[in-house]
Amino acid sequence: MLKTISTHKLKRFLFAPYTTLTTSHVPTTLQCLPGLQELCNIVSTPIGGLTELETSLEKCKVPLTPSLVVQVVDHCKEEAPTRRLLRFFTWSCKNLGSGLEDKDFNHAIRVFAEKKDHKAVDILLKDLRNDHRALEAQTFSIVAEIFVKLGREDDALGIFKNLDLFNCPQDKATVTAIINALCAKGHAKRAEGVVYHHKDKISGLESCVYRSILYGWSMQGNVKETRRILQEMKSKKITLDLYCFNTFLRCLCETNLKKNPSGLVPEALNVFMEMRTYKIIPNSISYNILLSCLGRVRRVKESLTVFDSMKKSGCAPDWVSYYLVTRVLYLTGRFGKGNQIVDMMIEEEFVPPAKFYHDLVGVLCGVERPNYALELLDRMKKSSVGDYGPVYDILIPKFCRDGDFEKGKELWDQAEKMGVALQCPRDVLDPSITEVFQPNWKENDLKVKDSTGVDTRTSKGKPLSISNKQGDRNGRKQKGKSKKKAAST
Repeated sequence: MLKTISTHKLKRFLFAPYTTLTTSHVPTTLQCLPGLQELCNIVSTPIGGLTELETSLEKCKVPLTPSLVVQVVDHCKEEAPTRRLLRFFTWSCKNLGSGLEDKDFNHAIRVFAEKKDHKAVDILLKDLRNDHRALEAQTFSIVAEIFVKLGREDDALGIFKNLDLFNCPQDKATVTAIINALCAKGHAKRAEGVVYHHKDKISGLESCVYRSILYGWSMQGNVKETRRILQEMKSKKITLDLYCFNTFLRCLCETNLKKNPSGLVPEALNVFMEMRTYKIIPNSISYNILLSCLGRVRRVKESLTVFDSMKKSGCAPDWVSYYLVTRVLYLTGRFGKGNQIVDMMIEEEFVPPAKFYHDLVGVLCGVERPNYALELLDRMKKSSVGDYGPVYDILIPKFCRDGDFEKGKELWDQAEKMGVALQCPRDVLDPSITEVFQPNWKENDLKVKDSTGVDTRTSKGKPLSISNKQGDRNGRKQKGKSKKKAAST
């Protein structure tokens, strides 16, 4: 599957409140190790400062060993504040001295890097260098990746250029590690600089390296450079596979999405033709890249055409394909056609994950069509997908905020009868607590296309008759005539 790093942003997460480990919460293996539980309790407690932590460790009578230090770091990395864990490790280094092996030191650096504590990593890297310890290639790979993600690509390159100071060789492992780290965040030009200066180090790994650089240029949306890398791969007789073309296709479609939406389909089809010349058949990911971009610019007709051509070409749509087409239909008011696509999927006995229905129910509620969302819930039950909780959590508050508390209560009872665990509070069913949203629709404000594709104008949620439209036009004509008369007099 094509990796879409561009769509995945760095997530911020909150640590759970720190709690002192107790015997009931400590794993069996932890209880069996002498002194481990006591050290974990000292390190994990949030009470007291770092100086008090060292004092408590000094008073502890547990004999310290390298293996015990590593086990404490592993067991406390989720519970303990990183600063306390770092102070414990540096204290252990002072007490054990050379007794702590290089592999144990590298393990600690990887733990802090994975926790994205770059200051702790900086401190330990400095200590590792001053103590003339050896930095492992695996550790460098993780550190380089974290530094580049945090916007510290200069520091990552600085460590790479001075690996000899860390007793770490610039070999295939470290060269590919820095290239992959840079390309993962779109620093393709700098990665190409590394390739230029270390051509001898990547011998035999050209295919992997060039794929990384191809991805790096695609992240920047640079179609010209991405195409150049494809040509270089071809000239170097590196096999172009589905991943390479899908990466280029994504770059091309994202660029056209911003600059030339009308060129989405024709240029994507040209790429499909090129793929076939290499005897590579576009897969569902290829079509989904195009469908996703078409949906974002609401190109309904082209989305349906691409979806049909996808099936005719023998490429079976996956759940993402059905989702993308249905979503754009719902967003543009073609609810009947959207339901037809879902029914088609069900008839073909294709069972999507529950996320398919969760997201589409959210779309329907977002466009103020909760009744259609109820119909989609029925289709979800028909497919026996399960995991109905998030759907009820969307629908119940939606109906209540729209003033239909009776329907909200009915859905609540229905969910309880089915044994569905609800996350929304029961207070939402109370009219005295839940604020009702009453949209103030103006005549002819909302245009909706029905399943036949015909525009129907609505006023306050009710369709206007043709006679009313004609009356409005006649009224406007009469007003125009009266204004002309007034002007002549």
